[in-house]
Amino acid sequence: MPAFALATLAALAAGGVRAQLREGENAGATLVQVDATKTSDHPTFVATLDRLGRARDQLPTDARAHLDYLVAWQVVYAGDYVKGLPLLEAIADHSPSRTLRMRASATLVNILGMGHRYEEAFVRLNGMVASLPAVSDPVARMQALIEASQLLTSAGQYDLAMDYANRAIAESTTPANACKTNMVKLHAMYQAGKVDGDDASFAQWVGECQASGEVLYANALRADVADSAIKHGHPTDAIALLQRYYDSVLHDDYPTQTAQVQATMARAALATGDLDAAQRYALLAVKTAVPGEYSEPLVSATRTAYLIAKKRGDWKSATAWLERNTEADKGYLDDVTARSIAYQIVKQQVTASRLEADALDKQNQILHLQREADQREAASTRLYFLMLAAITAAIVLWLLRTRRSQRRFMHMARTDGLTGTSNRQAFVDECAAALAGASRSGEKVSLVLFDLDHFKQINDTHGHAEGDWVLLRVVAECRDHLRDHDVFGRLGGEEFAVMLRDTTPAQAREIAERMRTAISAPSEEHRTILRATASFGVASSVMFGYELDRLLMKADEAMYQAKNAGRDRVVIAT
Repeated sequence: MPAFALATLAALAAGGVRAQLREGENAGATLVQVDATKTSDHPTFVATLDRLGRARDQLPTDARAHLDYLVAWQVVYAGDYVKGLPLLEAIADHSPSRTLRMRASATLVNILGMGHRYEEAFVRLNGMVASLPAVSDPVARMQALIEASQLLTSAGQYDLAMDYANRAIAESTTPANACKTNMVKLHAMYQAGKVDGDDASFAQWVGECQASGEVLYANALRADVADSAIKHGHPTDAIALLQRYYDSVLHDDYPTQTAQVQATMARAALATGDLDAAQRYALLAVKTAVPGEYSEPLVSATRTAYLIAKKRGDWKSATAWLERNTEADKGYLDDVTARSIAYQIVKQQVTASRLEADALDKQNQILHLQREADQREAASTRLYFLMLAAITAAIVLWLLRTRRSQRRFMHMARTDGLTGTSNRQAFVDECAAALAGASRSGEKVSLVLFDLDHFKQINDTHGHAEGDWVLLRVVAECRDHLRDHDVFGRLGGEEFAVMLRDTTPAQAREIAERMRTAISAPSEEHRTILRATASFGVASSVMFGYELDRLLMKADEAMYQAKNAGRDRVVIAT
């Protein structure tokens, strides 16, 4: 386990003697139980982590791994992202448990989004979604789908967020999961302006969440209802609702939600003219907000404090709060912009073109300044040179940023957006380079083409979304049977290709058969995803040399022989 994770566990144990497990206690079962109730009974969850953390050396390996994840989750739940992110990254990238890797990735998606590292969050989201077909654990799948929906909601991609929420709803098997999934869907709909707080769905799912013990999620829905009441001119209704459940909000000890509720109560109190209450809740929201985060509750609370000071004629305080509000509002607006850019990064190309035009314009300004400088007296020459140096530095900075954007776009242009494999052009380039080296060294190389059988029927019958999940599952299954130095790419639609390095025709057939069997074999782990079959064609440099076009042609001929012979089989080109 990484040193920083051990340090965190040591901190949990600080101030107490070495703990012992209770007589006959199954630590793994205890962790599963508190994991399921970590938001509904948070104090018990924290106390159990503390006790088991001090007895960590006594736990079995799988229980220790589960404990490490829950410790990392609690650290970020409490708002300490600086300490929590390295813990989660270590689990997401290195844990031997696929389930824990998925859960840590889902938590990272949430925390990176809340920590304003949106590009990293969307990179994690893409990897998480690509790995989801290979994960069967219902808790991990539910968590991944919920976090995907919430990140997309924060980026303004409401329709896609609702799609993920609907998929999570379809997989919900417990009242608690039904509460969570319907909460994220309703929140996305509210943010999109498709539903108001007085909609019957809010009352229904507030009740369902309360009944299942998920008070944190019930209070999240109540916060939307209160916000809607304020917008429609009913601040007293908002105050009555939030005050009734304020103690439960504090009990859950979730800083993000607590700050949101306090800021909403401050707005409502201000609207009713209760300046004392408005100021009290506004100050609490500012104090509760996660340090370093320019959030909507912080913007709202600082604006409320400014308006209160202004109404009271306290211009010194009003000026101070206005400055804080301006800083928070700018940071929040910048943050909203960052979310949009991170999701629609292709728009960077337009920005890059604009930056290049700006750079040329600034160069023209430099030439103009130089001509003017030649006409000026010697006393003013030094000043103009300083100005030119500053402008040149700005141009260089813009150009560097533009080049970084271009390099990122080049990488995106070589990757298939759905499966994360090489696209056709990238595959051809990598294969050409590999074949050139193999030709010089005499290394045996085999090219495998395969095409999913009747894939159009899957799309027509079940929809393109299900078809995309099938493609993701096929890629996941095939990667399990490929080596690091093999080249894997999607040529288009449902057609894929693999270049197998240092492989004889017989070995290539064996690998292709393993991939074919993995694609077509039914699995208890993935009952929610359709199975498909594939036809494979194999061509080897032993028989056809090292010319890529010839290998592709022969492999393609063999693949169609496989289709003509009944599909779901491997044919070697001869």
